[in-house]
Amino acid sequence: MSIKNAIMLCTLIIACTLVAPPASSQQEDSSSQSRSNSQSQDQNAVDGTVVASSRTSFVVRSDDGQFHLFTFDGDTNKPAKIAVGSQVRVSSDEGDQTGTRHATDVTVTAQAQGTGSAGSGVRDAAPIPPQVRNVERNIQHEARRWRMGARAGVGLDPELVLFGVHSQMGPVFSRNVFFRPNADFEWGEITDMVALNLEAVYRFPHAHRGPWRPYVGGGPSLNFIHQSFKTQASEQRDISFGNFDYETGFNILMGVENRSGTFFEVKTSLYSQPAPVLRLIVGHNF
Repeated sequence: MSIKNAIMLCTLIIACTLVAPPASSQQEDSSSQSRSNSQSQDQNAVDGTVVASSRTSFVVRSDDGQFHLFTFDGDTNKPAKIAVGSQVRVSSDEGDQTGTRHATDVTVTAQAQGTGSAGSGVRDAAPIPPQVRNVERNIQHEARRWRMGARAGVGLDPELVLFGVHSQMGPVFSRNVFFRPNADFEWGEITDMVALNLEAVYRFPHAHRGPWRPYVGGGPSLNFIHQSFKTQASEQRDISFGNFDYETGFNILMGVENRSGTFFEVKTSLYSQPAPVLRLIVGHNF
């Protein structure tokens, strides 16, 4: 064997020796990371008995006697029905400030029974804590398909005080889209206005785990506007800009809504001068 070939052979052996350990180490790191993720998912899972269930949430009493409130939606991998009394294993995302968790996977380990140990276990379980019941009621309240509400606020440019009522229907077309027509009655020093707003809102799905949900929306507005200016009583003059004039506009809005029904909203109107350029609104869905 020539010296050149011997040098190339030694170089190849050294290179293989240096490369092999990192590859093995990488496999070990990957396996370790996989085991860590699996352990993390296992630690995040809850095993227990379903003690309450609705079309949007359910409550599980774990083996240590703790109560856990879970919400679910179309992204949750679950059976068609989660019956009270069933033994389940629930994997979930991180909880929000109220302790509510969004279930990602629900596995029924034992079906509910009308009689026997499962049914007896539910009947003999401690009552669900009031704070869990309150949050559960708020979630069910939020999921109603038809709701009425009231609102109040101020308009800027021109300055107005407004009161109104609205109706919320949905979801429509998507589980995050709601139709919310409303009527506002607005008064100011110069401008009076009645606005009929045919608005729809979209709730952001990634924020549903917290008590507050941001949303955006918009829709056409039918505005009836009256403007007048009265001078001092001694001058006996009334400068009027006419009776109510009709203007069609388009509203763009954004806000946040709590599970309890309270919301804060900012709205602007386009193509409908002299309607307010900006409205600051607080309201409640009953």
